[in-house]
Amino acid sequence: MTADRSSSPDLVGPVGLSRRAQRYIEANGLRLPRRDIRRHRGAWFAQGIPAAEADRAAAFQERWGGLALPPAPCYEGGPRILDADCPERSAAGGWSFPAGDCRVSMAYGFLIGPDGAFGIDAERWTSLHASTEGWVESLALAAHARRWAESITRITGEGVDSLDLDGYEPVPEVQGLTDTWWRGKDSLIALYRGEAVGLDAPQCLEAHVYAGLDEWGLYGG
Repeated sequence: MTADRSSSPDLVGPVGLSRRAQRYIEANGLRLPRRDIRRHRGAWFAQGIPAAEADRAAAFQERWGGLALPPAPCYEGGPRILDADCPERSAAGGWSFPAGDCRVSMAYGFLIGPDGAFGIDAERWTSLHASTEGWVESLALAAHARRWAESITRITGEGVDSLDLDGYEPVPEVQGLTDTWWRGKDSLIALYRGEAVGLDAPQCLEAHVYAGLDEWGLYGG
């Protein structure tokens, strides 16, 4: 599916995000026509899906459905378009629902977990961020850091565990779980552990170090 900025001329970042993330959505996002998934409620109920889970998927669709953002730095870019679908029982207990189709053929999909976390359904369910807001904040921060850093270093595999995070603090707005961001005095570090955990593949560990950042580069709103 293709679209241009005319699809969403008045796109405004959802409330509750940092100003940095709102600017990111407004400058880079597209809001495509969202599917009305409420019309499937009757069929879902017939399949034994609880009303609360149907409502949860519908609330996601209302807030995020149809939103297309630039590719993420990892996970082959993340969902192509945020888009909810039929809830299903989670292997971890409770119910999950899809967060949107992958951009390329993948060994896993993107789900919203029973507790609202944004994650991947690989060999095991793996929560990346505590919410979709956290995922979007991480995209915005990566774009911001990439623009302002003097240098960017990509580290993979065993080298990720040797990173010294002494003096760094977690970036709270990304609501990191398996994936986290860390802020130092002049650098930001993004740790991507989702594939390593979800696929039991330590070689998939990845970190991006954005160095040479000033105060604006470190925070950016």
